[in-house]
Parts: sequence; structure tokens; C-alpha cells
Amino acid sequence: MIASLTVVLLCQLIGEVIVQGLSLPLPGPVLGLLLLLIMLLARDRFVMMARGPFRDNSVENVSKGLLTHLSLLFVPAGVGVVQKLDLLAAHGIGIICILMVSVTVTLLATVLTFQIVSRFTSREDAR
Repeated sequence: MIASLTVVLLCQLIGEVIVQGLSLPLPGPVLGLLLLLIMLLARDRFVMMARGPFRDNSVENVSKGLLTHLSLLFVPAGVGVVQKLDLLAAHGIGIICILMVSVTVTLLATVLTFQIVSRFTSREDAR
């Protein structure tokens, strides 16, 4: 379990180092997740990679454990919002407008992605 958690955190660290080193406009943890995805796909394709923390779905079990406690990660964000209530009062209308636009764009992107994926999967099912 510790080794699997180390793999997850190392992927995040490597992603952060690459983003900071190359000044990419991408969050480091997102690049780290892509790296972890590539490693897991390679593990499933190549048997010799299914060793150590990559065997017995150990990384997946650690990830599920992290997801069960995901709500705890929102506590620091909530504390940060409470500490900056003066900024929230000064720029509240602008923040609300930006949040509404970003939620709408996110929902539209999700719907479009779902439709595209469902079209591809329905074509494969028809074959």
C-alpha cells in the first residue's frame, strides 16, 4: 500500500516538475495523472511491468481509498475562502459571474464529450 501511494505521489511530483521546468500552462497534477494512466496502460499491456506496486491492482485500491476521503481535501480550500472574505465581498459579483460561465462551459464540454464517446461506442457495438 505504501509503495502504491508512493507511485501516485511520485507521478504527481514528476508532473509538477515537468510543468514548472517547461513553464507549461497545465496543472502539474494533471500531467502526473496522465503519466500514471500511461504507466497503468503499459502495465496492462506488458506483463513484465506488473511487479511491485503495479501488481494485484494495488494502485487502484490506493486510489479508491483516496477517493473515499476526497471530501477532506476541500477543508483547506474552505479555510482559504473564509480567510479572504474581504476579497469575496469586494469582488463577489464578478466571481459569481465567472463561476456561472465556467460551470456552463464545463457542463457543455461534458455533454459533448459524452455524445462523441457514445457515438464511437455505438459504432463499435454495431460491428
